[in-house]
Amino acid sequence: MKPLHVPFPVRAALLAGACTLSLGLCPSALAQSTAKSRPAAQAKAPAYSYAQSEAAMAFATDLAERRNLDPAWVRQQIGSALRIPTVIRLMQPAPSGSPKNWAAYRARFIEPVRLRAGQRFWEANRDTLARAEAEFGVPASLIVGVIGVETLYGQHTGNFRVIDALTTLAFDFPASHPRAATRTEFFRSELEQFLSLAERTGTDPASYLGSYAGAMGWPQFMPSSWVKYAIDFDADGKVDLFNSQADVIGSVANYFKAFGWQPGMPTHYPVRFAPGQTKEDFETLLAPDILPSFSVASFTGKGAVLEGAALQHTGQLALVELQNAGAPSSYVAGTENFYVVTRYNWSSYYALAVIELGEAVRERICVERPASAPDLNAPANPSAESRSSNPPPVLPSSAACGR
Repeated sequence: MKPLHVPFPVRAALLAGACTLSLGLCPSALAQSTAKSRPAAQAKAPAYSYAQSEAAMAFATDLAERRNLDPAWVRQQIGSALRIPTVIRLMQPAPSGSPKNWAAYRARFIEPVRLRAGQRFWEANRDTLARAEAEFGVPASLIVGVIGVETLYGQHTGNFRVIDALTTLAFDFPASHPRAATRTEFFRSELEQFLSLAERTGTDPASYLGSYAGAMGWPQFMPSSWVKYAIDFDADGKVDLFNSQADVIGSVANYFKAFGWQPGMPTHYPVRFAPGQTKEDFETLLAPDILPSFSVASFTGKGAVLEGAALQHTGQLALVELQNAGAPSSYVAGTENFYVVTRYNWSSYYALAVIELGEAVRERICVERPASAPDLNAPANPSAESRSSNPPPVLPSSAACGR
């Protein structure tokens, strides 16, 4: 699994929260005004390196022994890592009682800049997306949606040194977090995977830049996910999630296939509620959260109303609630494939944003292509052989666009 990675716009929102525009105190201005009010000698505290941490150095020695790595090299890498206070701050738990707002969350991603970038990405990579969809069964729209939400198609992959972020969270994860112990162990495991990956590929660990949680590249893979799911989809002999868009596309598709993506199954259906539905039935439907737990018969028997194709669904369903702050919540009936999308980031809000962004990009391409335009995915004179060997069209075909 790929736990604990947070998409860039969420991180950006956290950082922007410290910038009080009404007072003119954005980060640079705030830093300048603070520096002027203190002695120059105290302007910046010396950075703390983990060479000073007995726990970190003991971990380095143990890691080297278990992984058969050069102990001096491992100690040097971990010892040169710097503690980053910003990373610790950003990992603090959100204030309790903060209302979730699906409408606001969605608006961060389904917006003109991201849609235009998504269209450019799709059109530039249509052959690779077609190949990934044919090989893994994962829709191009879902791949495009993930990359757009994660990093705006490679524009925001993070500026923290990964070695600093992972070491900071491995040894200074905020104790106030309710899952501090398990998160500490998680980040120590990720630090181990990261150093093993760097050593195996002959890459300088200090050269990797990523998110404050240590996620890397266009798809924001944590080190363990890079090791397990990243693939060389351009066949150049190496996996590169920073510079190879083909590797990015193939790796995202491979990730979803590994978590059980079922080709052809929708991710969700519309749902409404029958008049007179009991509170008990409603709460029963919500109890499993996003885990599909109800057959169609059981789902509808508890007061949920489905229509059309949803009534023919043969798998399990979940009632997914998306809160809208003070407004009424939104609901969808999530399938097993919706649950698979949440394995990329454990959030129903994230999953639906990814799905809807990819669909919105697809619709944008469909709208901008005249109905009379030729299908650029189809061969000019398809033979029986080419029809069987060519991958399915990915730049939305006339059929996919409803023409």
